[in-house]
Amino acid sequence: MANIGYIQMVRHCNQNCGFCSNPETPFFHDLGQVHQIVDDFVARDYFGVIMTGGEPTLSPILPDAIRYAREHGLHVRMITNGQKLADWDYCESLWKAGLQHVHVSIHSYKHKLEDFLTGTPGSLAWAEKALENLGKTDIAVNINTVINRYNCDHLHETIDWFIEKFPFIRHFVWNNLDPSIGRATTNNYFTARLGDIEVSLSQAMRRLHQTGRSFRVERVPLCYMAEFAHCSTETRKIVKSEERIVHFLDNKGTVRQTEWGHLYADVCAACSLRAICGGLFDRGDAYDPKELSPVFVDARPIVQRIVNDLQSDPAWRVAKFKNLATLPAAHQGRSDQGEYRAGKVQAPSGDRLVEPAFDPRRRSDATAKDWTPGENWHPADDEDEVDVGLAVPAEPVATAKLAVSRLRLGGRLGLETSADLK
Repeated sequence: MANIGYIQMVRHCNQNCGFCSNPETPFFHDLGQVHQIVDDFVARDYFGVIMTGGEPTLSPILPDAIRYAREHGLHVRMITNGQKLADWDYCESLWKAGLQHVHVSIHSYKHKLEDFLTGTPGSLAWAEKALENLGKTDIAVNINTVINRYNCDHLHETIDWFIEKFPFIRHFVWNNLDPSIGRATTNNYFTARLGDIEVSLSQAMRRLHQTGRSFRVERVPLCYMAEFAHCSTETRKIVKSEERIVHFLDNKGTVRQTEWGHLYADVCAACSLRAICGGLFDRGDAYDPKELSPVFVDARPIVQRIVNDLQSDPAWRVAKFKNLATLPAAHQGRSDQGEYRAGKVQAPSGDRLVEPAFDPRRRSDATAKDWTPGENWHPADDEDEVDVGLAVPAEPVATAKLAVSRLRLGGRLGLETSADLK
């Protein structure tokens, strides 16, 4: 198991993404707690740790946390919007502390649309500067993108932009939107149908494959992954029997997850990939089981491809695994009609490993921004093909009003009527 743990360093952020699944809380992990968590990961023989948030760069102890984890043998990663990494001195300080791998969250190459998605003017320009700075280091750089209703038609165009502008980036991660928590529960207009995602995602995956780059896709069932089933995050975790521990800064506390199945429709029973598919992400009930369909291909080459990929994975420890070439048993989850069998989510010892600290100075304010560009700063003469008046729809996704707003984006999704949005 190439297990990697997660630590939410803080739970506030300097951006305001409309689909954020980690709403602000006033809690944080102090350095003593980070030491305790890192020691626990080491004792469990974890490969690495991912510093996340909120926005982890808002934690004043981040360099010290990175240094401690690296000194104790963990591979140290971070998920960030990149805004503070636009400052070379700060970027260099994390590099010197031992940061080895960064996931920068960018959702579209279109400046105005990225501003809308992140709720922060100039967010793409900051991220571009961060990538330029990271390109001066030996830190591995990945791009994280949340698939949503507004970017799902041009995922492939965003990939072409990255290949041209930042050719040193070799790995990309797409996360289909989690509609079950945070702002996405009320801003439900961000959630895309699987049918909206399929064409552009397929083109993007093929483009990366053709240029020798790698990628992973999370929360997209295998019937929408075509020849790239081996790149599904859930499928790879199922095949490798991975687990993960996340130290949240909300009422979830410390969570250990060992099961990766979600929702399966009745037609999934006939699918030859059922045993290695995570199914339809079911939390929030935003995705339609009617969009699922069985696939009739041999699952064994997919499993073998994942095994072969592991040979070049620095997280792979061959001695830990014996029977990966065999097909896993059907993965747990629930059918559209059947009883729910929850994935195993628990604290490592039955209790929370640590209680997060509390900062009474922080208010639970979803719009809080600690480090943003000046009010009058914005990229000039932006020619993005996005309506300059783009704004949050005032009504739920199925309304005619939102359909008009969606069509105003240029009709590039091929939608003709408001019924197509249902």
